[in-house]
Amino acid sequence: MSERSVSKRKQQKRWYTVQAPEQFGRETLGKTTADEPDKVLGRTIETTLGELNNDASENNTKLTFKINEVASDTAYTEFIKHELTRDYLRSLVRRGSSKVEAFVTVLTTDDYRVQIQPVAVTTKKADASQEKAIRRTMIDLVRETVKERTFEEVVDSVVEGRLSSAIYGEAKDIYPLRRVEIQKTTLEARPAEVAAEEETAVDVDEEDVDVDA
Repeated sequence: MSERSVSKRKQQKRWYTVQAPEQFGRETLGKTTADEPDKVLGRTIETTLGELNNDASENNTKLTFKINEVASDTAYTEFIKHELTRDYLRSLVRRGSSKVEAFVTVLTTDDYRVQIQPVAVTTKKADASQEKAIRRTMIDLVRETVKERTFEEVVDSVVEGRLSSAIYGEAKDIYPLRRVEIQKTTLEARPAEVAAEEETAVDVDEEDVDVDA
């Protein structure tokens, strides 16, 4: 390929301004370049809640967005992951304390499937039965909260700390807690993907019934 052809391809590339979803105020996440709009789709952008809110105290919360739409020179995104930094999580645990984790996969009222990972840190060492009770409380409260909320509402509850505060309020009576956090939230499937999976599962079940018959 000639130098002129290479130069021409570079000139054809455009810069796209990447925006956060509306629930995050359409804040600018950065810029990305491509020679065709379709090549921008699917790219991920990672930032921190501190950068979005201009508050350094929130830099321990990482947010990941995925570009799902391009219009003119703007790339729009959807939320796909929330995660606390490892350094912050390590700072919560003290010698002689217990760290209780749970992994909960739930479906929102608008059919988004999300995995939520709460973690509770006790003030002192808890025994096995106390850890089990704390974990059960975390799982039950996450499920109860999500079944009444849309995906956007769940994300807001996690990012703003309301879900972790609710868990703390319930679980602290089991054993004294130092902290409760949602250490990770991941979008696993969108409504169309969930519907497709359910349709496939139904088809398989029907085939099984026919074979058994």
